[in-house]
Amino acid sequence: MIRQSPDSLVPDSLIPERGVPSLVWRTGQERRWAMIREGAGDRLEGGQALDVGCGIGIYLRAFGRFTPHVFGVEIEGERAREALINGAVAQSSAEALPFTDGVFDLVLSHEVIEHVADDGASVAEMVRVLKTGGRLVLFCPNQLYPFETHGHYWRGEYHFGNTPLINYLPDRLRDRLAPHVRAYTASDLRALFAGLPARIITHTQIYPGYDKIVARRPGLGRLLRWGTYRLEHTPLRAFGLSHFLVAEKTS
Repeated sequence: MIRQSPDSLVPDSLIPERGVPSLVWRTGQERRWAMIREGAGDRLEGGQALDVGCGIGIYLRAFGRFTPHVFGVEIEGERAREALINGAVAQSSAEALPFTDGVFDLVLSHEVIEHVADDGASVAEMVRVLKTGGRLVLFCPNQLYPFETHGHYWRGEYHFGNTPLINYLPDRLRDRLAPHVRAYTASDLRALFAGLPARIITHTQIYPGYDKIVARRPGLGRLLRWGTYRLEHTPLRAFGLSHFLVAEKTS
């Protein structure tokens, strides 16, 4: 039986395979939204924006503050239907986006490629649907972060929550404990763009938002934010929770 997060609104059967989408807008989401806007440059204002793996659509809602041309794709039908209030949403996999070439100014992939069947094909599709000069903004798990945040399997049973040091194991052992999700080194992530008509213009790592810790223990949570956000400006950013990458289509 799956040990489900208390605030999860996702059916048990979907948690290990596809994760839990962003369900509420907190400080962590606001911080990432600022990064998305900076990565997008001037492409969001009035542009064509696509969120691949949009969940229930909280980033679609944010897109809608800047452009009426808001689109999303989501593989889970129930989530796609809920997201419809925030934009035009299609039920689709990331590996076969239902759009012609070169139509979007901005594509967002927020903690999605670690769950798809073929991450290389998904990245190629996101680049394909970008206009020349359009940008892909991507977040995904960092293998050097000390915790696997998507839970793990042990003796055939899935355990929800943060598990320390799994991602530091050899791949053969790591993939037995967490076969349901990928984590990326910097070189792993960059390799997905090899041969694609795109140039990487930003690539770094970021630490968590600590929203749940702040809610329970405000002093500790704010201290963690203060300390680890400063680490993002040092070589220790390499141990952050997520990669943040911005790529621009070149042709």
